[in-house]
Amino acid sequence: MGDIERSWLTNPSRRAAIARVAGLMAASPIASAAAQIDPRPMGEHRRALSLAEMQSAFDFEPLFFGNVSQSVYDYTGHADGSEWTLRRNRQAFGWVDILAARNPVPASQVDLSSTILGYNSKFPIWMAPTAQMVALNPDGEMGMFRACTAASNTLMILSANTGTQVEQVAPASPGGTLWAQYYPQENLTTTQASIDRLQNAGCQSITVTIDQTASYYERTLQDRNLGGRGGRGAAPGGRGGAAAGPAPAPAALTGAARYRIGAGRIWYTWQYIDAVRKMVKGPMIIKGIDQPEDALLAIQHGADSIVVSNHGGRSMDYGASTLENLPAIVAAVNGKVPILFDSGIRRGSDIFKALALGANGVCLGRAARWGLAAFGQAGAQRIIEMLQQELVQTAAAAGCAKLSDINRSKIKVNFV
Repeated sequence: MGDIERSWLTNPSRRAAIARVAGLMAASPIASAAAQIDPRPMGEHRRALSLAEMQSAFDFEPLFFGNVSQSVYDYTGHADGSEWTLRRNRQAFGWVDILAARNPVPASQVDLSSTILGYNSKFPIWMAPTAQMVALNPDGEMGMFRACTAASNTLMILSANTGTQVEQVAPASPGGTLWAQYYPQENLTTTQASIDRLQNAGCQSITVTIDQTASYYERTLQDRNLGGRGGRGAAPGGRGGAAAGPAPAPAALTGAARYRIGAGRIWYTWQYIDAVRKMVKGPMIIKGIDQPEDALLAIQHGADSIVVSNHGGRSMDYGASTLENLPAIVAAVNGKVPILFDSGIRRGSDIFKALALGANGVCLGRAARWGLAAFGQAGAQRIIEMLQQELVQTAAAAGCAKLSDINRSKIKVNFV
């Protein structure tokens, strides 16, 4: 290289020219578009499966994804932190084997009916409380309630963060069974008014949820950084409560909120539960139990039933799955109260495994939301009925003619 070329490489004018070219490229519409690629581009041709073509709950999720906004999908699909618990809830079902019976029974002879807290059910499957269903489909909670009633009168627990007033939901499906969720509020006067309202509207039981403590949805935050919606797992829209409305950007958060602790959480006490027990006229359920000690405390403080749940992995990351925690809780409770189970259920075989490990019934969450968003009331009903029939087929293959036949002898557990 000659002296002229060497001089040119270090010339300030060259560096300025390169900087100007780089600035021009950064401002180019081509570069700008590449940096802001739509994560969900509109295709020229799409062919979605019809309701009649749905074969499993998983078939509904792509339609759910296509029918709702990114923020609604994120709210339903995401979970706390790295989402390890979300994934583990599903993986744990793979660690339990169902033992095929030497003498299976005909599916037509399987009767899985039971009575829990005075509610007579044809199948041990309930609808868990999930928030803001109007964002999934205009019929919202009313459509879900009608779907539950049409699917063998499946009991529905109405979310505390409902998109439709309880006074509208309760009469939407005459003959249906509607219970209600309640999130603790420190003010007992407010608590009394809220519970009175739910009971006066026709909700026959109150489910107090205690496991939604701190949540920080990293995947949602990443979406926001890419131009989407961010926040701490807030429900899209809706009325009041810690889960209502989009969360402020991190820069706007102060104090404990900057460290993932939302106002109104992590203060719950058993003394508060004692006070609530006096306000509830019918059965009181405690939802969010994942340790044997807490199960026993819940019973001591007036719980008529418990729900073994980790909020679908939404409340705390790096916890064990609910399926792994279930056996120890069942052993501790020892039949004192009915035990319900949720988090991770997608198939009838999942339900069978939870029942075999000691649950008296299960609650559906995300999967039912997929159905409502995909096809409205008809989709939600189809999801419930699919899982009911999958459970019947699994029970038949395992030689279980009735609910009490489904026990630990029908499975092999391989928890890691």
